[in-house]
Amino acid sequence: MKALRRVEGERPARLAYLDPRGDHALRLALKAYLARARGLACDVDQLLVVNGSQQALDLSARVLLDPGDTVVVENPGYRMAHHVFEATGARLRGVPVDHQGLCTDELNRVRKAKLAYVTPTHQFPLGSFLTMARRQALLQWAGDRGAWVIEDDYDSEYRYGVRPEAALQSLDDRACVIYVGTFSKTLSPQLRLGYMVLPPDLVDAFVAAKQLTDRHAPSSPQRVLASLLEDGSYDRHVRRIRRLQQARRTALLAALDKHLPGQTIVEGSATGLHCVAWLPAVSGEREAELVALARSKKVVVYPVTQFFLPATVPDRHRRSTGLVLGYALLEPDGIDTGVRRLAEAVRGMTQPHHL
Repeated sequence: MKALRRVEGERPARLAYLDPRGDHALRLALKAYLARARGLACDVDQLLVVNGSQQALDLSARVLLDPGDTVVVENPGYRMAHHVFEATGARLRGVPVDHQGLCTDELNRVRKAKLAYVTPTHQFPLGSFLTMARRQALLQWAGDRGAWVIEDDYDSEYRYGVRPEAALQSLDDRACVIYVGTFSKTLSPQLRLGYMVLPPDLVDAFVAAKQLTDRHAPSSPQRVLASLLEDGSYDRHVRRIRRLQQARRTALLAALDKHLPGQTIVEGSATGLHCVAWLPAVSGEREAELVALARSKKVVVYPVTQFFLPATVPDRHRRSTGLVLGYALLEPDGIDTGVRRLAEAVRGMTQPHHL
């Protein structure tokens, strides 16, 4: 609030459109923050401030893709990104994901692609972490084929007892990685501020596309954010919110053990703001039924199935139900209540009814 009042009290030297790349002070502060927090080395001119990561994806699709181009995506993956690429007429090529992230061995079957979109720090939705060997393999594949890689680092601030791995962008010696970050997960999704670290060869095209789209992001929020980054307030906030989310994560895992003992297999809980709970006792063909029953008990969970490309959904008869469980906005008591109600729904589907 102090930063906001200070910015509101400042009178701009003149009323005019700003640099489409974003406020210069913010980009300088972002450069320093990314260097210390993610090990990224970039020039300030490579930074482009956008209205959230979704605009970053839209700009990437507009600038880089033509109808008929192939885009490699994680499968299952972030469907909002898939829709952006499909809107340009691109063809999606889904690559499976396992406990080590994108199955890069499968990339050898993709002969030609213009772009690959990945979430390497906390794969969405399964939560796996792309290993160093696979990061190197992905970059080698992209370099060999002249493809671009979008690295969506959407919630890298949330790591619980695990050491951060080097970002793809920091490993990239061929300038093919477009790094995308957002403040939606640490401040607010309503802020609508994100950023891109662009390869030098793409800067001019992306700046032109940004200017054609909306001139520039709103100036006041940019100046407020620059102030928070400069004086260390943002770093302190991230440390505090990380502790808070770690407590919520701990509450979720404890509630699953308490209300569904031995009935769940949890994936992706070491980082991020969500995890996936597999329920071996509930067949995948009943996944939608369980989700609906949980929602009737005022518990919102998401089926893993909805994140697969439509033509590639695994056979529900051969797998168990998987649920995406988010905890970012809940307090521990609410988490316990929600899992208890979810457990009631599970029992309602797995226990025989007595006459």
